[in-house]
Amino acid sequence: MNPISKTFCASPWIHMRVLSSGKLLYCRWLPDKNNQLTSNLYQTDFVTYFQKEMSSLRATMLQGGSLEACNQCFIMEKHGKVSGREKQLLKVGIDTKNFEKTLRSSTFYDEFAKSAQNNGDTDLWPQDWQIDLGNHCNSACIFCEPKSSSKLATEFMKLGLINKLPPRNWTDDPVAIERFIELLTKSKKLQYIHFIGGETLVTPAFNRILTQLVDKGLHKETTIGFTTNLTIWDNNIIDLLKKFKSVNVGMSVECLHPINDYLRWPSNIEHVKDMLNKWVTLSKEIGWLIQIRTTPTVFSIAHLKTIYDYAYDNQVGVESCNFLNNPDFMRMSILPKDVRESIAEDLDSWVKSKNVKSSDSNMVNVRDPNLTREYILRDALSYVDYLRNGPDETNRWPDLVNYIKKLESSRKNTILDYAPEYEHILQSAGY
Repeated sequence: MNPISKTFCASPWIHMRVLSSGKLLYCRWLPDKNNQLTSNLYQTDFVTYFQKEMSSLRATMLQGGSLEACNQCFIMEKHGKVSGREKQLLKVGIDTKNFEKTLRSSTFYDEFAKSAQNNGDTDLWPQDWQIDLGNHCNSACIFCEPKSSSKLATEFMKLGLINKLPPRNWTDDPVAIERFIELLTKSKKLQYIHFIGGETLVTPAFNRILTQLVDKGLHKETTIGFTTNLTIWDNNIIDLLKKFKSVNVGMSVECLHPINDYLRWPSNIEHVKDMLNKWVTLSKEIGWLIQIRTTPTVFSIAHLKTIYDYAYDNQVGVESCNFLNNPDFMRMSILPKDVRESIAEDLDSWVKSKNVKSSDSNMVNVRDPNLTREYILRDALSYVDYLRNGPDETNRWPDLVNYIKKLESSRKNTILDYAPEYEHILQSAGY
């Protein structure tokens, strides 16, 4: 097997991300703190960044090297979850199970070879984007960060958890938006743009950018994706989205259990369910791709099956982008071993109760509606594996308790109303 098959990724040849601050990032799955490059939209046009500054990353991958920043994908693959690396390889026709053969047949093979001969340089333009619009948000999820939620940032300031607000959102600068859109109009083979927030539907720039993309004619060949927290409905945005070639709707929810209200405060689970059904109905009527996006935590993992049940019955994709990285004290790996095994056994039994034949390929195209149910089961099994084989981080309970006590003092709620089964563990850690 080709020695680079375990580390090679197509992302540096096709993809780029813009953070809320305007900083340029070379991977949508990369934790911000791992970014090795420091360019931003205010200092560098993204073409220079992509073609030249990212050369060293491409060279490392072509030589079979491993980037420390890619560890998140390696962890996902270790536990059987479809990783970002695998998704990006699939976009250029590479299957990790048949790496050598599909690499040579890839439409990007000549581009890889050209970069190998030129120290990692490329004359390609990014065709796959993730755009962080900023932290305008009406929710304050307890596992989120101030840079992604204005509501959480305000609360953190009052509680003394931070001493200054996050940097200004790049999308609050009309000049920066116009400059970015102008470069996009010159892009070669622009395929996909995914927007996240904050909450996209309350971010003024989302409407502004969509309008400009339509005005420039980019809607005719470009697929738009966005993620919403299932609290907002905006007909004006929906009318704009209908103009695009195709649309991918990501719907963020942790579980269909009341504890979702605690985790994604101050949401209401019944309203969330209504909005979920509304988006699913609309998307199926129009032919949009729909996926539920969830980030299982110590408190939601026991109820993750409610998401899989809904998704399986309604043939809606589930895409948990990775295993929770931060905050570390909210990872499911802080649960005691016996609790983890009980949850794993329940999920495993649920998967076995379904009669779905796996495809021959090691890859599962998460955007192929014909493979939706197979991917749901594979995703569920990745959590079974992680619960059974992931690290033991039970020592982090005191940090979790200290954190939620501060938030509860502001929100006037208590985790015991939502997860009474954890009372003994919480109290033994100082709750």
